[in-house]
Amino acid sequence: MKCGFCGYEFREEDASQGCSSCPMNPACNKLKCPRCNYENPPEPSLVRKIRKLFKKLGS
Repeated sequence: MKCGFCGYEFREEDASQGCSSCPMNPACNKLKCPRCNYENPPEPSLVRKIRKLFKKLGS
């Protein structure tokens, strides 16, 4: 996934969840960028599949 603020590319597993003190936390699915802590929406599954396809074709 790519951060919408700083452009850093990271895996969703490396991101932390949104603020634990936020009242919307149970319903929130935003992921924090490990570099700048910007809260990004999750990457759509279609984008994820296309990214995997390009990685396979490039290797």
